[in-house]
Amino acid sequence: MIQAPSVRAVILAVIAASAAFGVGFVVPAEGALAGAITAACAFIAALLPVLFAAPTRNAEAEEEIPYVGETRTLYVGNLPYRANEVAVRKLFQQYGRVVNVRLMKDRDTGKRKGYGFVEMAAGDAEGAASALNDSEFQQRTLKVREAKERRELEGAD
Repeated sequence: MIQAPSVRAVILAVIAASAAFGVGFVVPAEGALAGAITAACAFIAALLPVLFAAPTRNAEAEEEIPYVGETRTLYVGNLPYRANEVAVRKLFQQYGRVVNVRLMKDRDTGKRKGYGFVEMAAGDAEGAASALNDSEFQQRTLKVREAKERRELEGAD
């Protein structure tokens, strides 16, 4: 991508272009030379917005706007060990807004355990669960249901 030049560099370029045409700042140009200078200035004026435009963002790289509505968490079991968060997110996004994907890993080895949790917009979660439960994903039959609340440790303060 083109880096936006400083204002000083643009001014110097205009002065250099004027000097190349043999035009001083005191002597007015006439005829064909005036047309050439006008065309050069028009070109530079048209080029300035392009040079100073904000860089474009890759649509995939943009951060999502956080979801603020009610959510439901789905348990997803029998996941292939090679499945990652991106693949699971894409699968569930077909059925609605995915807020978060957490795939469980073994603490000692760091390898995936074959299950995880997908947090979705409340209105989309039931449809996703019914559509994806007992469906095949990367040659495994998924088990999808609403997650149970995490049990509190007994005797913990």
